[in-house]
Amino acid sequence: MLKSLHIENIAVIEKTDIDLSAGFNTLTGETGAGKSIVIDSINAVLGERTSKDLIRNGCDKASVSALFCNLSDVSINALKENGYDVDEDGNLLIIRTLSLNGNGSVKINGAPATASVLKIIGKYLVNIHGQHDNQSLLNPDLHFTYIDKLAENDKLLSEYYEEFRQLNSIRKELNSVETDEEEKQRRKSLLEFQIEELRNADIKIGESDELRAQLKIADNYNKMMSALSNAHAYLSGSDDSDGASSLINNAKVEVSSLDIRELDSTVQTLDEALFALEEVSVNIRRFTDNSSLKELDSEKLGQRLDLLRRLMLKYGNSEEAMLVSLQKYEEELKNIELSDERAKHLEEELDKSTERLIELGDKLTQSRLAAAKKFSKAVTDVLLYLNMPDVEFSVKREKGRYTKFGCDVIEFMIKTNAGETEKPLHKIASGGELSRTMLAIKSVLAEKDDVDTLIFDEIDSGISGRAADKVGVQLKRVSDSRQVICVTHLAQIAAFGDSHLLIEKTVNNGRTYTDVSLLSGDRRIEEIARIMSGTDMTDNLYNSAKELLDRSSIYENL
Repeated sequence: MLKSLHIENIAVIEKTDIDLSAGFNTLTGETGAGKSIVIDSINAVLGERTSKDLIRNGCDKASVSALFCNLSDVSINALKENGYDVDEDGNLLIIRTLSLNGNGSVKINGAPATASVLKIIGKYLVNIHGQHDNQSLLNPDLHFTYIDKLAENDKLLSEYYEEFRQLNSIRKELNSVETDEEEKQRRKSLLEFQIEELRNADIKIGESDELRAQLKIADNYNKMMSALSNAHAYLSGSDDSDGASSLINNAKVEVSSLDIRELDSTVQTLDEALFALEEVSVNIRRFTDNSSLKELDSEKLGQRLDLLRRLMLKYGNSEEAMLVSLQKYEEELKNIELSDERAKHLEEELDKSTERLIELGDKLTQSRLAAAKKFSKAVTDVLLYLNMPDVEFSVKREKGRYTKFGCDVIEFMIKTNAGETEKPLHKIASGGELSRTMLAIKSVLAEKDDVDTLIFDEIDSGISGRAADKVGVQLKRVSDSRQVICVTHLAQIAAFGDSHLLIEKTVNNGRTYTDVSLLSGDRRIEEIARIMSGTDMTDNLYNSAKELLDRSSIYENL
């Protein structure tokens, strides 16, 4: 529970300490006295976004300190999960400082923290219910949240949402794989043609150069053979004449016969020349005797070279480039074929995920229907007590499309007067009816709420008379199991408080100041009287206020 609040330089509050008790705390004061500033201060210390406008005029800094005690296990676990803990006495002190230069700070039990962490922890400490909550009550899109809270659907919702997220992930990938199926098939056909054309060509690196050389041989075969034959005859000789080899050999024989040492090198040179000429002659003969040369077909060679040239124009300017293109086309085709397999697999996964989502959605629906039945009766019972004798409250459920919250379209229906039919809550409820409906819903949900402190900011809007008594009693009942803090304008509600705090505004030397004080005895009776009438105090008014306080002590009879 919130034990105490220390506020410095927040709007019209220069400095004040507010001590709060367990049970039912009421805050009253004239309009404009600063009741909303107290709520704003609590919001700040719970991590809500703040404005520099909150800082008191003429001040550079402002601060709010909140001391919590008797924390629930849920609150303590939330602290530990975020790296903090209660002190040795089990207390929690939060200090938030605001600064005009933007250098604000947050401390949790003396350790620095961020506003975002504070907001996470804050939601486990205090729930503030104000006029804006009535707006959420008028929004049917949010009605399912009340039912889920009562049904304690957190785990089921988490399982459903995870499946919903998984299904959308599969669908997104499948859509990506199947994008423009016609274009994919066109590309696939082109790739298959290109791959077949390149594979059939049986391309080998260096083949073009070899073909050109062979074509040159084929085109000049006869002329080449004649020239080589003549060259061979010149070297080896013929029937009519000796060849160069024979003549050099004769020269070597003649010089060798002289047996002159100085001519030994000449003999050796002639011998080497003879060997070289004989090797050349053998190579020429081997080349001219090659049968494969006789089989070279210039026409076929030309056709093959033309084919390679045409392929080079399409797929690259060399055999290497064409083989790289073939590899690239094969990989792309494989990816397309794999995408077809992937698409088939994804379709199967999508079907399975859809079945699981429908199953989880059905569980969620059944849980909500069971909770809605209990919720309708419980809220109706509270509303009947809150002086709405002809009320009927129900939860309408229709099947909708599957969203991340399930497939249920849930809307609150209400009948406030006899002889009428139920209609959507947002269409018929008056301000007072709406306030009581919100209180009834919060009362029903209170037992499911792990938060120890509930703050009701002017929950009494549009309520008066007997209904105000009943609202006071209901708030008192809620405070039996948790701390309740209520900002109110109604004497009937203020009278039920276990603790009554007065927020007063004064002007001194042209500056506005707000103080908060705990009322008891005559001061409390006088404040109740002021709320009742707003006129100068009279004996009758004093006695009426005292009677109201006395009567509130036996609220169970109301």
